[in-house]
Amino acid sequence: MEIRKTTEADLPQVMATFDAARAFMRAHGNKTQWPKGNPSEDKVRADIARGNSYVCVEDNAVVGTFAFIAGPDATYAHIEDGAWNFDAPYHVIHRVASNGKTHGVAKACFEFCQQHADALRIDTHEDNIPMQNAIRKYGFARAGVIYVSDGTPRIAFDWQKEH
Repeated sequence: MEIRKTTEADLPQVMATFDAARAFMRAHGNKTQWPKGNPSEDKVRADIARGNSYVCVEDNAVVGTFAFIAGPDATYAHIEDGAWNFDAPYHVIHRVASNGKTHGVAKACFEFCQQHADALRIDTHEDNIPMQNAIRKYGFARAGVIYVSDGTPRIAFDWQKEH
């Protein structure tokens, strides 16, 4: 699986990937999921313009997407029911989505990010058990609960490279 920066030409496939991810989440019991239109095309375009949006590609098709952003991230300024496991500069992984058919998207995303940063933070919905399992599988530790801009809670995780 190839990972590369997203281009504007990828936008239709990226947005279709978010739609597929929503369908996967519904089918796997995730009651609190991204609403239709979230993330918006404008948000993804902004990620692309800043160089923060990536796609996972197989056979010339986008099969996954994620945002990889240098912190700090205001969303992570306040944490409840725990604490961050380290206090070091970090990158954030946001908006991870797969087409729901291709295996290995989370693995490719996390390995890419772990190769390009010494510390990472990520969050997900409480009932997104498949994502929580993937996050833990790649060495992230639960840190606590954060709240995103619309006020909804997310379970937050972090990871730090061993030196």
